[in-house]
Amino acid sequence: MKQNAFIAGVGMTPFGRHLNLSLRSLASKAMLAAIRDAGVDASDIQAAYMGNAAAGVITGQVCVPGEIVLREVGIGRIPVVNVENACATASTALNQAATMVTLGAYDVVLACGYEKLVHADKSKSFAVFSGATDIERMGELVASIDTKMRAVGLSPDIDGAGANRSLFMDIYATMAVEHMQKYGTTREQFAAVSAKNSYHGSLNERAQFSDVLTVEQVLAAREIAWPLTLPMCSPIGDGAAAVVLVSERKARELGLQRPVRIRSSAFQTGWNFAPGEDEATVFETTIAMAYEEAGVGPGDLGCVELHDASAPSEIIHTEYLGLCAKGEGGRLVESGETRLGGRIPVNTSGGLLRKGHPIGATGIAQIVELTEQLQGRAGARQVQGAKVGLAENGGGFVKDSVAALVVTILSS
Repeated sequence: MKQNAFIAGVGMTPFGRHLNLSLRSLASKAMLAAIRDAGVDASDIQAAYMGNAAAGVITGQVCVPGEIVLREVGIGRIPVVNVENACATASTALNQAATMVTLGAYDVVLACGYEKLVHADKSKSFAVFSGATDIERMGELVASIDTKMRAVGLSPDIDGAGANRSLFMDIYATMAVEHMQKYGTTREQFAAVSAKNSYHGSLNERAQFSDVLTVEQVLAAREIAWPLTLPMCSPIGDGAAAVVLVSERKARELGLQRPVRIRSSAFQTGWNFAPGEDEATVFETTIAMAYEEAGVGPGDLGCVELHDASAPSEIIHTEYLGLCAKGEGGRLVESGETRLGGRIPVNTSGGLLRKGHPIGATGIAQIVELTEQLQGRAGARQVQGAKVGLAENGGGFVKDSVAALVVTILSS
């Protein structure tokens, strides 16, 4: 819906392997940082929307994770809504928080995404991703992946899907092959996404990885599921990100010097497709809704944070967003236009590929990056003159498409 909520403050932990930090410790760091950045007190928070997707599997904490981490920082006596929506968890929490502020229910709301995915037993981490699909139809999904890959002459290691790697990497590999077959996209172009985002991530002190990779190094890395190599796949990690949202009235009262407004937040789930519809329909209709509600178009964007859970995802999603024509996403990244200094920088944070992807925190981490860009405080990653930013964050996979998708547009 069309939004009118303002970001008063943001906070975020470094993303990475934090075996020595608890879920509540990570969430506390992000929340307290956002509250300080907003210039409010914890007692000013009127409601909290708390996003977490994996705690039930990784830590065993279920039912009340939000209340537990909020109590750690002394916040109680308020409505707390726990949100779980696969990789779109945090952006869903943000959507709901912004909507309540826009509707006038609250003046000051906290939205936080927090996650621990790293576990000594990797099968637990992979189980989280498998659980983001229809587990009663898991066999059908795996068989579909196998059939599609064999149809183009490939022999996938289907037994490894969900066992020694995230099942989603096989889903993304299938999408990548389909794009290659239809448009002539190359592995070198996929590698160019990873190389670009590695450069962006090297400038981000909160990113999980800081080393800069070349296209050749990406291609030479260990294969995960052809055509994907390890740097083409988002890593497993831990982290938290938070924002404090306020009403227009409260923004004036606080005297915010560099307010960032949430102009639109389009939120849809997938559906049973009619003839002629496919996953692209979900993305295209949600994105069109976000542009219309915000009153902007692709040409107005100064920077974009999109869901590059795999390198091919970035190429495909730049096309969905209208940053280039269909089939031109590979050439777009090769042109340098999506790199810092280019026409439309994409994933200046390093994206999911390099910043990391603790799934319950990812959507708000995108908002933290865009807020800092629009306020001119992104440091070495700063996009000069950025006034409008877009975040696109999807999660889960049901039947033939993304389960949930949120597209958020911000402006300075």
